[in-house]
Amino acid sequence: MHGYEMIQEIAERSGGAWKPSPGSVYPTLQLLEDEGLIVNESEGGKKLFALTESGRTAADEGPEAPWEEAGRGVDWEALNDIRQAGFGLMEAFGQVWKTGTKEQREKALTVINEARKKLYLILADED
Repeated sequence: MHGYEMIQEIAERSGGAWKPSPGSVYPTLQLLEDEGLIVNESEGGKKLFALTESGRTAADEGPEAPWEEAGRGVDWEALNDIRQAGFGLMEAFGQVWKTGTKEQREKALTVINEARKKLYLILADED
């Protein structure tokens, strides 16, 4: 399996709760290879990784798979609502940034900064 397949597999196994970045996966694969826990071979220009016998033993003896914990207790409906709200906010901000005047951009930036502060005030139980 190559690195991007691993990223997709982790995202799928965690129900979308955890999708590691290539910047975290590939250095980890290099460390595992340096420790003799995996090997790689090139196939069609891609590096394919597989567990060594030592790697399989370490995996069997190790803790629970992290993707199982990542998806445990997640309120998927609320998570979807949060994602929609965040993406909608960024889409609106991006539209203002691309097509707005300098004054409109400054106002949009103020709104974003105020929203961030208000979110932290929620955690502080302040209105």
